[in-house]
Amino acid sequence: MMLSLCIIFVCTILSSGSAEYIKKVEDFVKSGHTNNWAVLVDTSRFWFNYRHVANVLSIYRSVKRLGIPDSQIILMIADDMACNPRNPSPATVYNNANQFINVYGDDVEVDYRGYEVTVENFVRLLTGRLPPGTPRSKQLLTDEGSNILVYLTGHGGDGFLKFQDSEEITSQEMADALEQMWQKQRYHELFFMIDTCQAASMYERFYSPNILAVASSLVGEDSLSHHVDPAIGVYIIDRYTYYALEFLERVNASSDKTIGEFLTVCPKRLCISTVGVRRDLFKRDPYKVPVTDFFGSVRPVELLQDIENETQEITYEKQVTLSTKSKYRFVPQLENFSVLSK
Repeated sequence: MMLSLCIIFVCTILSSGSAEYIKKVEDFVKSGHTNNWAVLVDTSRFWFNYRHVANVLSIYRSVKRLGIPDSQIILMIADDMACNPRNPSPATVYNNANQFINVYGDDVEVDYRGYEVTVENFVRLLTGRLPPGTPRSKQLLTDEGSNILVYLTGHGGDGFLKFQDSEEITSQEMADALEQMWQKQRYHELFFMIDTCQAASMYERFYSPNILAVASSLVGEDSLSHHVDPAIGVYIIDRYTYYALEFLERVNASSDKTIGEFLTVCPKRLCISTVGVRRDLFKRDPYKVPVTDFFGSVRPVELLQDIENETQEITYEKQVTLSTKSKYRFVPQLENFSVLSK
């Protein structure tokens, strides 16, 4: 038996003649920015540092919501608070005493955990000097078109950030790692965000171009926690990250909010510490840079050279012929067994 199936594909091409739209697309092409990555690092261990895990998971949740996929997020968590025996709600991490949102969630992909979170692994990750055979999920596969968000939280001092309470990375080592990234064309622009005590000391030695940095406290200042959850018994988020998240929760993928606005989310009356910003290495005006340039993801855009102000309808018709061959014969209900011998 022969069967015929006719499939009709209808494709409608819409084009916009808006000069403003064309300019935005052309500006994007000229910018060189083609993809987004995030490196999110919690460097602290032990239950009393619960807030640092909540900090990094909160930023992780925000960048995922705004479009950066897990394949382009490197998440480093030094301790597993969700499975800590002191946690009254196993498999959860909350960033608010009301416990509205479990930031650990069901879809958290941790790339480096526990004792994998070291200074060596962090620097190797940034510079691309990882051992052969390193899984793709543990690699920062950026290029000259990548905008990178680097977020760090933990315990710091004047010119250093502690890892695992046993080692530290200095501000000079951090600066040299970023310079290697620039020399190897591993980023287009980089937004460095750090929430620790004396955080501004970590960006003082930066000397590579296209870096914008923000820190939760100046040299000589502590970065303070926001509030305690009585049910958990510890501070559950830091002040700077709390107000940063408050801002990010009002941002969506098409938002017109800028990085310049983001840099002012935590004035001294809220943070208690003084937020530090370094922008001399960054070419663009932060108030003209969308916050989604670092916290969101680039959407694929096809630039059409010839734009017509009309709708064109193109219909493709394809004749598909399917044939069925009879491989089996129909056997009626067996009223007698003689039919089987035929």
